[in-house]
Amino acid sequence: MTDQGFSTKAIHAGWDPEARTGAVNVPIYASSTFAQDGVGGMRDGFEYARTGNPTRRVLEANIAAIENGTYGRGFASGMAATDAILRAALRPGDHLVIPNDAYGGTFRLIDKVFSQWGIEYSVAPVADVDAIAAAMTPKTKLVWLETPTNPLLNVGDIAAIADVAHAGGAKLVVDNTFATPYLQRPLDSGADVVVHSTTKYLGGHSDVVGGALVTNDEQFDADIAFLQNGAGAVPGPFDAYLTMRGIKTLAVRMERHCDNAEALVQVLNAHPKVASVLYPGLADHPGHDAAARQMKRFGGMISVRLAGGREAALDFCARTEIFTLAESLGGIESLIEHPGAMTHASTAGSLLEVPDDLVRLSVGIEDIEDLVADVEQALG
Repeated sequence: MTDQGFSTKAIHAGWDPEARTGAVNVPIYASSTFAQDGVGGMRDGFEYARTGNPTRRVLEANIAAIENGTYGRGFASGMAATDAILRAALRPGDHLVIPNDAYGGTFRLIDKVFSQWGIEYSVAPVADVDAIAAAMTPKTKLVWLETPTNPLLNVGDIAAIADVAHAGGAKLVVDNTFATPYLQRPLDSGADVVVHSTTKYLGGHSDVVGGALVTNDEQFDADIAFLQNGAGAVPGPFDAYLTMRGIKTLAVRMERHCDNAEALVQVLNAHPKVASVLYPGLADHPGHDAAARQMKRFGGMISVRLAGGREAALDFCARTEIFTLAESLGGIESLIEHPGAMTHASTAGSLLEVPDDLVRLSVGIEDIEDLVADVEQALG
């Protein structure tokens, strides 16, 4: 379905109205096991829900289609997807390169868990292709990239980093959670695998947790599928259904997220209590040109550094009324958080430690006038 538009694929890919009933939406197949026509006689390949579920299969096909990929795999969370790809790609003694600005959960998994199994890593700035190349070793099997990054919204040039990774014999993984496949499709730029926390923009309603991996590499997909089944961190059918429901409106939601974020950036950028605004859409953002090349728009995430330091950042978080103080992002409602004390606390004392004056905003789809008024009153 690569010749169809994004929204058409988001709404239709993976499912045709059911032949028997004409159901327009995929049913929630709430069955843990499936009857077989004799020993080994599976119907359409289904035998046990951990191995495969019809609702999940449709979700996987749908996510693959909107990422312009061939193979999609669903997981119980974004971290479960991250864990699966690390285990599929790495063995004891291998090395990977990670961003100096990455999601705290990703860093924690690599630093605290995989390091115990002999996996080594180096840290490099996502915006510096030469630094990424210099961080690679003969043992490097994976380069991990977030773009835009969480929470500093740095931007990596996917095509250039893919060239560097492949020249060194490594695969490039891109976490596309912030951008979503509506704004950016890393496989088209040379990435080997795309990872999503579908909890965020794809689900879009703060009511479901999930993850996904998409690739065009048949063998890599087979390795991932083996771990998906063997480890069993799969989404349930209702989770898969909710995620698909969210994906159907992803395009229209992302346009509103971007509209609101762009308007709010202008307000924040002019406010005397804001020391700096981190947003790829700003012309003076160091990653603006790369973002403009590889993204359709610049997204709904904003980070700011407060002129009054940590106390001002905490006060800002405490005073908003429409922006809810909470972890996560990408839902229809606006959220605010202090990464250093919340989502990125695990990076404290490391090369990935985030500034303590930093506040991250997930801009929702409420009326922009109300969001502006809320930010202005919270900043005082």
